[in-house]
Amino acid sequence: MMGQILVVITGFSGGFLVAGGVVSVMVGLGIITRFIGISHTARQILWYEDAILLGAVAGNVATVFDFRLALGAWFLAIGGAFIGIFVGGWVMALAEVLDIFPVYSRRLGIKRGARWFVAALAVGKIAGSLLYFFRGLG
Repeated sequence: MMGQILVVITGFSGGFLVAGGVVSVMVGLGIITRFIGISHTARQILWYEDAILLGAVAGNVATVFDFRLALGAWFLAIGGAFIGIFVGGWVMALAEVLDIFPVYSRRLGIKRGARWFVAALAVGKIAGSLLYFFRGLG
């Protein structure tokens, strides 16, 4: 019994450390402030803080405990879309911080149409993800 309690405490502690690191990377990259700025929702900053904390806790609980929710395919599709948007925001923020787009544009000689280049990257990522999951590879 004592060993199981120690494992639970260790698991949650490790999870909170990793979640704290992820949140600090999000803050460092400016992802949260960018989302707030784009959506013009700075007045709801406390809601953002609560959502980030609850997301970290839910991620820990989902990782530590094995449970299933039978919510249907629609919930899975909507949840997958939100997760995809979130991960896409991460990737775009990281790419922007590392100045990937100006380097690619300069190396490939792209003078005009940079927005089409970014849109093509996004469409390619979506198409690849859909193929991956609908072909049963995921």
